Amino acid sequence: MQTKKQSFLESLTNTLVGFVISFAATFVIFPLMGMQGSVAKNFLITVFFTVVSILRGYVIRRYFNSKVI
Repeated sequence: MQTKKQSFLESLTNTLVGFVISFAATFVIFPLMGMQGSVAKNFLITVFFTVVSILRGYVIRRYFNSKVI
């Protein structure tokens, strides 16, 4: 069983890798959708969704980790 800290670190590592991929993808996807954003805007949007992702991953991991199967 993972500790809370281990769960958080796993989720954080996974999300940081996703952050790099997502940030790069904004420069392709946004123009395809007719959205123009600066590097700063793209970065802030990616940061927002990254924080949401970290929290989501942590909560789901703790929920399933508490279940005895």
